[in-house]
Amino acid sequence: MVAGLRRSPSRRAGGLLLAGMLLLSDGVAYAAVAPAAVQDDPLAFGGTSVPVASAPPVGGHEGMVVSAQTLASQVGARILHEGGNAVDAAVAVGYALAVVYPAAGNLGGGGFMTLRPANGPAVFLDFREHAPGAATATMFQDAKGNVIPGLSTKGWKAVAIPGTVAGLELARQRWGHLSRQQVMAPAIALARDGFVLAPGDVELISHGNDDFRRDPVARRSFLHHDGSGLQVGDRLVQPELARVLERISRKGTDGFYAGKTAREIVRASRKGGGLLTRADLSGYRPRILPTLTCDYRGYHIDTAPPPSGGGVALCEMLNILSGYDMHRLGLYTVPAVQREVEAMRHAYADRQDLGDPAFVSNPVDHLLDVNYARQIRAAIPNARAVPSAAVRPGVAGNEGQETTHYSVMDRDGNAVAVTYTLNGWFGAGMVAGRTGVFMNDEMDDFSTRPGAPNMFGIIGSKANEIAPGKTPLSSMTPTVISRGGKPVMVIGSPGGSRIPTIVLASVLGVIDYGLDIQHAVDLPRIHEQWQPEPVQVEAGALTPGVIARLQHEGYSFKAYPHWGVAEGILVGGPSLNTPGADRYYGGADRRHSTSAAVGE
Repeated sequence: MVAGLRRSPSRRAGGLLLAGMLLLSDGVAYAAVAPAAVQDDPLAFGGTSVPVASAPPVGGHEGMVVSAQTLASQVGARILHEGGNAVDAAVAVGYALAVVYPAAGNLGGGGFMTLRPANGPAVFLDFREHAPGAATATMFQDAKGNVIPGLSTKGWKAVAIPGTVAGLELARQRWGHLSRQQVMAPAIALARDGFVLAPGDVELISHGNDDFRRDPVARRSFLHHDGSGLQVGDRLVQPELARVLERISRKGTDGFYAGKTAREIVRASRKGGGLLTRADLSGYRPRILPTLTCDYRGYHIDTAPPPSGGGVALCEMLNILSGYDMHRLGLYTVPAVQREVEAMRHAYADRQDLGDPAFVSNPVDHLLDVNYARQIRAAIPNARAVPSAAVRPGVAGNEGQETTHYSVMDRDGNAVAVTYTLNGWFGAGMVAGRTGVFMNDEMDDFSTRPGAPNMFGIIGSKANEIAPGKTPLSSMTPTVISRGGKPVMVIGSPGGSRIPTIVLASVLGVIDYGLDIQHAVDLPRIHEQWQPEPVQVEAGALTPGVIARLQHEGYSFKAYPHWGVAEGILVGGPSLNTPGADRYYGGADRRHSTSAAVGE
């Protein structure tokens, strides 16, 4: 029987209160920081900060599914209950999110899966999008070599070859137990019969209203006849998407990459000035790669290798921080924040020289060498900011949210972390003809021009320039953490360039600070990505005293509303050192009110 469903509250507060915590920041217990005190901070946003972390993690004895949408989490738990394993559930959730979380869940995008069997080595599945065969390195530049604003983010030229369907089907065939029809049935029913929109669903869908008004196909399903947006209580029915899902259910990948669906995608692309061809679709293949691995305080991390820069950044940051006693320094104290920020700065400077391993040679061994981390620590001053201009990639020197992640574990201990995306909310902003499929704008994740930033501010490099068939560099970081050969934690998040630092915060929260998985997911976030230079902070992340002292050391800050939607699972107890009555504990990120952990 499915149990443990918790609908995440949408209540917001001026600051983060961690009930029962004794960890201090600048000498002030978090449990004693009142919202009013945080609102006095000029860097706080008042009512838009992180939700209060008061609820415990959700327990489950036979399995756990944590995703950004309640219905999708329920679908995964249902598949586990019907005898499916973690991969079956992950595939079912992936298809369900394409229906109930259409801004980022997708058939028209791509992503990564990190799979850690209960007994055996982890594997990584790359089903990221590829550049079309007609793509060129200068396709988003004018005659003078300047990047044309918006061309890589909106419209059909921004669309790369989607990989989601091929990736999910490969995962099911290779590691799943159930039939394609069984794992896809819930998504088909949700698209065909519709589902009633909750407040969080309406909030998410409203991000695309302007695009829907420009796209007559999207307008039919996602707006009222008068052009107004959908409201709470409306039923969203997507019959065209249901028919595409039914074709995939019957024919497998041919139901998407060949036949009627492929013809319609190519027709819409050609009409809209895009580059996709039938050969692009039929020639798409996902890749199975070794995971990127590192170790942190006795825990083994399996995460995303290139073409993700996220896993490299995560492991480089952990390698640097392993030389400090973060627990003794204290959560969000001045010295702890200073070490974290400088680790982030170096890792993000280094990631820009990464690219698709089929096209470039990546210096991963050097970047993850513990001796390199030791050199970086030696170059980090204890009480002074390092200017980003002084940090060069690969040299120690002196130095949107718009994705979704879900985590799954089954009764046998198999762990799956999946992060997939359309890139921006609703991707390139249009549906592929009569398919109901939103298409990605993943071409923006390439370097539109070396030295030019993408939508997330990441500076482009030669290694990540556009080439036919190439996979763009990503920040997605689906991660499984093990100890003694057994998975103990599954974690990941959306958030664009901030993904690695979101995952880092949860990992440090669990391993260094002893937080339960819900508190670790709810931790307010800080982020530094080399360029631009200011440290990004969520409202209430740092106390006014910590901010003032760090500003005195030369740091600058820029406040943002909440970001990311991390979804995590812990094995054995709500925290690493707290045994529980259940086997699994899920933490759903309440920055998005539809997130849910569902235990089986």
